[in-house]
Amino acid sequence: MTSTQRFESSPVADGGTPESRWAGHTLFDPLDDRQCPALVLVAPHPDDEVLGVGGWASQLSARGVPVTILSVTDGDASHPDSPTVTRHELAIRRRGESNRAARCLGLDSPIRLGLPDGAVADHEDALAARIRSYLQAGFWCAAPLRTDGHPDHEAAGRAAARASHEARAVLVEYPIWLWHWSFPGDLSVPWIRARSVPLVRDRLDAKRAAARMFASQITDLSEHPADRAILPPHVLARLIRNHETVFVP
Repeated sequence: MTSTQRFESSPVADGGTPESRWAGHTLFDPLDDRQCPALVLVAPHPDDEVLGVGGWASQLSARGVPVTILSVTDGDASHPDSPTVTRHELAIRRRGESNRAARCLGLDSPIRLGLPDGAVADHEDALAARIRSYLQAGFWCAAPLRTDGHPDHEAAGRAAARASHEARAVLVEYPIWLWHWSFPGDLSVPWIRARSVPLVRDRLDAKRAAARMFASQITDLSEHPADRAILPPHVLARLIRNHETVFVP
């Protein structure tokens, strides 16, 4: 099966691979980011920037490296059948959450690209051009793993890869949903390219605080089944560790 098929066949409510099984299998050679002059962080949905590499971005910024967050969509399709909020209301809510999360990390608010949530692949060429406009030769670009499973994540990753190649920038890829549908030793994952970013205590605390800003995703909007949290505790446990993981070329 493809990564997308594996993601789609593994509902969040089913739990996926528990963090207890990942323990001891997520530490890789450290990422050497000493030559990173600036980071452009591509987030398909508000919260991906925090949960993927929010701690690393915060650490880079703290040492004077400019960080630009590009929020590809407003995440308004996270609860498509909600009886509680409209898509417009949810978009407003999620934009506010990501602005507050950025402040927790000491970063500027994301730049909104306004592509439709759930249909990023239909606008991949335009997205690549937009990302390219923020890159210069030698910049680093962090984007979702191109085999992360979620279609929007994979499309954003492909667009970022193309933009980075054209700009002669350094691409690093971060996983989000891979931790859900994959498992330690999964031969379909290029673990040899994985690198770890240890998080110092205050940046880990900042990431935890930033994650708490996304109330629309980590708590139920109501008791209605369509309003269930997208990021329940078992999902967050895999995304808020004392280190982050990226994949390098």
